[in-house]
Amino acid sequence: MNPFENITGILIVLIVFAAPAIPILIVGMVYYYKKKLEHKQVLAAIEKGVPVSELSLSAKKQKKNEGPGWVQDQAKAITSIVIGVGIGIAFWGLIGSLDRSMMDHAGMFNTLWIVPIVFLGNGIGLLVRSSQRRKYEKPEPAKKNAEQRQ
Repeated sequence: MNPFENITGILIVLIVFAAPAIPILIVGMVYYYKKKLEHKQVLAAIEKGVPVSELSLSAKKQKKNEGPGWVQDQAKAITSIVIGVGIGIAFWGLIGSLDRSMMDHAGMFNTLWIVPIVFLGNGIGLLVRSSQRRKYEKPEPAKKNAEQRQ
């Protein structure tokens, strides 16, 4: 038995688990140091006597409402349906390209069909939601038109 066979298997497992962990670790460290810097700024402002409410720290910017909620739901629905159809076509082509000898071991591909089904179901649900929101959502008053008239 070759002693390096075990080591290569261990290295492959380590690489597979370390590859997604490194970006998560970097994002976590950036977030931690950002919060640490904000706390230092707040303490410095308190020492100087500046009201903390004047600091623009951790002030979440409000999202611009790009339109009615049903339009956003409809856009998400169409995106989800397109992704589901794309994944379904990719799986269909993948299964079609398998040899007969591999089809016996293709049970895994039968369970993978849940992925496009989830995307399609999510898209259909969002379409239904957008149609209901469109029906019952109150139109926003035209503030901009009133301001332009004055």
